[in-house]
Amino acid sequence: MYAVVRIRGTINAKGEIRDTLKMLRLYHINNCTIIPETKSFKGMLQKVKDYVTWGEIDKETIEMILEKEGLDASNAEKILEGKVKDVLHLPIRLHPPIKGYKSIKKPYSMGGSLGYRGKEINELIRRML
Repeated sequence: MYAVVRIRGTINAKGEIRDTLKMLRLYHINNCTIIPETKSFKGMLQKVKDYVTWGEIDKETIEMILEKEGLDASNAEKILEGKVKDVLHLPIRLHPPIKGYKSIKKPYSMGGSLGYRGKEINELIRRML
């Protein structure tokens, strides 16, 4: 499962990008969604890579998110397996990260905050809870 966090706004963005962010249910900056690792979602992430960051989420981070939302944290394992689908696409409102983003205009591989970051997404989400 991927956790996707929106970092940038959509001023001067193409309509395709705005539509894709709506399909991912990332309506506001610092929103997060949990999506499955399917081919269609990966294509959507590539389209909006200049506006979001994403990576593989672990069980402990899902438990922390569920506790923040007031939901049953024991479902974390089921969510990772994709058995609980009603929680997956809910937008989760997070705070801006403690110590901020590195750069919202550079990709993660170049020292910024955008794009794919792998397991490091867990650290970012914990800073935002």
